[in-house]
Amino acid sequence: MTTPRPSQMKLLDNDTAAAWIFLTPALILLGLFIIWPIIYLFYLSFTAGSFTSSGTYWVGIKNYKRLLFNADFWQVIFNTVYFTIATLIPSLVIPLGLSVLLNRAIPMRGILRSAYFLPSIISLVAAGLGFRWLFQDTGPINGLLSMYGIGTISWLSNTFWAMPVIILFSIWKQIGFNMVVFLAGLQAIPLSRYEAAELDGANDWQQFWHITLPGLRPTVIFATITTAIFTLRSFEPVYVMTGGGPLNSTNLLVYYTYQEAFGQFDFGYAAAVATVLLGVTLLLVYWQLRTWGND
Repeated sequence: MTTPRPSQMKLLDNDTAAAWIFLTPALILLGLFIIWPIIYLFYLSFTAGSFTSSGTYWVGIKNYKRLLFNADFWQVIFNTVYFTIATLIPSLVIPLGLSVLLNRAIPMRGILRSAYFLPSIISLVAAGLGFRWLFQDTGPINGLLSMYGIGTISWLSNTFWAMPVIILFSIWKQIGFNMVVFLAGLQAIPLSRYEAAELDGANDWQQFWHITLPGLRPTVIFATITTAIFTLRSFEPVYVMTGGGPLNSTNLLVYYTYQEAFGQFDFGYAAAVATVLLGVTLLLVYWQLRTWGND
């Protein structure tokens, strides 16, 4: 093995020092705003009490035991899983189809791209208020249904229909972002592959299945992870449209954490719920990377 000369070692030391100088501000921000809050959240989940009274005190795993035997928590878990799966699949399939269509030379392609992307930049609160107006008892949706002889449906106060409305809202918000992501992925696939497939007699479906989907593999992974995280952290639509009701049927983990922390001022229990959410998110990301990230 060749021993580095003193001049090379000095150069390496200078490069290392320069790297740490440039990385230090980012590492400090990372520690202050991500790592430390996670550590404190985990600590807080083993405490009870309130910051507004006599303070918190150590209770061990009591909050986690309470989770296991809390029917409301398990209903929220079911709601969150149902909401995530029902939102995730259409939020990937629909934008993928739109991106393939809008990647072609069709009339008004630029306008259509902008129109589909527009919902993703609208404020969640403003969009949620708009959906609440659309689906209220005297809103336009019921007005349209009445023209066809269908009676009034209490969309947001019905345990069956409230969650589908929240899911529809989330899909509508996510379609534009994922469409742009897929469009970017399509631009990275060489046109020569499609030209060669056409010469071999491959039809559109065969080209999509054997060229487009494999070429979009990293993009699909990214879109799946970001969409799953978007759905798991959903708060605004529940807060604006249903408040977790009716009968807890639209309550999701983030909103449930908010209720326990700032409604009941039970920060230890709320921290335990948030820790479960963090664990679920990390496991989901790990599973997706293990499943689809190994080429």
